[in-house]
Amino acid sequence: MIAQAEQLLQRGSSVTRSLLPAIFTIFSQWRLTGAQQMTLLGLSNEKTLYNWKSQPEKAKLTRDLLERASYILGIYKSLQILLPDQVLADQWLATPNDNPLFNGTAPLDRILAGQVVDLAVVRDFLDAERGGW
Repeated sequence: MIAQAEQLLQRGSSVTRSLLPAIFTIFSQWRLTGAQQMTLLGLSNEKTLYNWKSQPEKAKLTRDLLERASYILGIYKSLQILLPDQVLADQWLATPNDNPLFNGTAPLDRILAGQVVDLAVVRDFLDAERGGW
């Protein structure tokens, strides 16, 4: 995985040219606000979010962004497999969940804590639900 990450980091703009639009499409399907998108991407500046949306090829690809994007894509993929109905898949994140990982709150609340580990926990949960990686 480390070697693959290094290759992606070296490719830079060619990766962000396709990666970020895919992430923003997912965010749109999940109906996330700009502030929520910033949190999931680890951004503190709204201007950066706007720039990434308008010119994704100019975004600086970092290990943090690559890791966050990987978890977001994994969550999306698992939801598509577990809940083939697009509406249900997109609503799952915002629906309160009684699993102890969520304590009756929505999984979205967990991932909006802003830590990469929270994205990992939700992805791992979904991977386990679908019976594999």
